[in-house]
Amino acid sequence: MLHIPREYPRKWIATSSARLDPPLDGVGHSLTVGTICGGVCGCRQHWEVPGRASRVLLATSIGHVLPHVSRTAKALGLTVHASPQLLDVVDQDKRGRGLERLFQRLARELTAAETEAVRVATDPPDDDAAFTARLLTAPTLAVELARRGVTVEVGVLAEAEFWSVYQPIVSLADRSVVAHEALLRGLVDGREVGGGDLFFVAESAGWLHRLDRIGRESAIAGAMPWLGTDDLFVNFNPTSIYRPQVCLASTERVAHDVGIPPNQLVFEVVESHAIADRGHLVSVLEHYRSLGWRVALDDVGSGWSSLSLLAAVKPEVVKLDKGLVQELPDDGARTVLKAVTDLAHSLGAVVVAEGIETEQLAEEMTALGVDMGQGWLFGRPVRPELPVEEPEDRWQPVERTR
Repeated sequence: MLHIPREYPRKWIATSSARLDPPLDGVGHSLTVGTICGGVCGCRQHWEVPGRASRVLLATSIGHVLPHVSRTAKALGLTVHASPQLLDVVDQDKRGRGLERLFQRLARELTAAETEAVRVATDPPDDDAAFTARLLTAPTLAVELARRGVTVEVGVLAEAEFWSVYQPIVSLADRSVVAHEALLRGLVDGREVGGGDLFFVAESAGWLHRLDRIGRESAIAGAMPWLGTDDLFVNFNPTSIYRPQVCLASTERVAHDVGIPPNQLVFEVVESHAIADRGHLVSVLEHYRSLGWRVALDDVGSGWSSLSLLAAVKPEVVKLDKGLVQELPDDGARTVLKAVTDLAHSLGAVVVAEGIETEQLAEEMTALGVDMGQGWLFGRPVRPELPVEEPEDRWQPVERTR
């Protein structure tokens, strides 16, 4: 685990602090968790962590689910009013402990598919317009359970301070560092949390688009003082971007404000994410390129559609799948890596091999014609040291003696 000094100079880091507001009376009010992004973008994010509720509406078109929920709620002493495809459950205990127990029971008894098929609205307002809006924007039961910390450790996000670490990417020809990949990290109660856990919780709680934005902006702002002329690789998930012109506006603003030239930014998407909605991905990438940014396709070679996806996306950078690279000297892996590398080069892309941990792997990649390498052999993800500024009064002119 990396040691993260708390006194690290915050003016250079896109840091996000998050904490719960003072406790409320616990009868259905949402506890808003404020996340302050770094001083560069000046934005404010909110994780809406639900408080205890005294009433909940559940709706679904799946016929067998609501009767099961109704039986469970009645067994817990809750008041239930049922109508076709809608259940109104009231907890007479204003502290909401009965509904908390109901959520915990449903998390154990319903399948993941069933929780995804149920919509939940807690403590609906009396005003008709507000009531309708609450129903139309109600999360699924799966999301509600995640936000309440029933199915995931929501405190990983709600209480985290975020920053980026950077792993070097080198030219295999001369081993010089030419780029860095930014990776998001969190700090919760002095414990470092990896990006995988952060994004798992965010996706479970329906907050992926928010955390993805924080990750992009943290990566850019955190690299500003030391990047120099190297390229910066920034990860993104296309499903977190609904309309590129809107969702990427703050990322564009951060890049402009910190002064990193557009041609040094490479936005990286994992192949499995790219396959999900190719049409949407292409529109996102077109917007990236219109801003002068480049595109990298990551984990290429791990799926059956790699070659067709390369031809459709035409990325400027292709990153070979780490697992496939580490299968060398297996002949099958070598054949796939060679085919992907040759196709990428024919499309004008630069090829990066991830997961290089030994000199043997570096030599294998070089022999296959791969341009750049990334892995523990060249450096682990770290929080870079900031350049030390010389005090203005350190050097004093010396008077010439007569």
